[in-house]
Amino acid sequence: MELTDISRRFIVHWGEMGTNWGVNRSVAQIHALLFVHGRPLHAEEIADTLVLARSNVSNSLKELLNWRLIRVTQALGDRRDYYETSSDVWELFRTIVRQRKEREFDPTVALLRDLSVDPALAQESPEMQDRLRSTLDFMQTLGSWSDEMLRLSPATLEKILRLGAQVQRFVRPVDAPDAPAAAFPAMPTLPPMG
Repeated sequence: MELTDISRRFIVHWGEMGTNWGVNRSVAQIHALLFVHGRPLHAEEIADTLVLARSNVSNSLKELLNWRLIRVTQALGDRRDYYETSSDVWELFRTIVRQRKEREFDPTVALLRDLSVDPALAQESPEMQDRLRSTLDFMQTLGSWSDEMLRLSPATLEKILRLGAQVQRFVRPVDAPDAPAAAFPAMPTLPPMG
């Protein structure tokens, strides 16, 4: 398969970004190829197109399957496995956030919970105890917030993201020292999200 200049540039850049996020370059490039190409590809097509060793492609596909970023499909009359990814960027974003939360964030929260109830914590300085408990509180709050955000429909989530800093006017107190009182009228009732 011949790549266009645009496709090639996107795939190369996505591979570079993948390494910045701690993802193997080949894994990121394969995902980018499946995303921009928009149709299922078998491993040989992927290896030939990206000029990667078949073993590298096989290992990378396994990793993408573990991350739930791709799925296996079949083609009528062909015994080979084909791989595809979602073309919905919101679905991909939510999958990545869920997977990273499950793999990186949740184990840290679990450890902080264990440490906060460990009797040995009483032997630590009060400052250290406060830091540990405040970190746990922060991470639990952030985890609850991310779980709520992931339950929202993509359309609602997009609206929230587009609001950006405008959300401040709904949550900042009227008497906030850095804002004139007239700029923040009484808080309106927000409709249910979802």
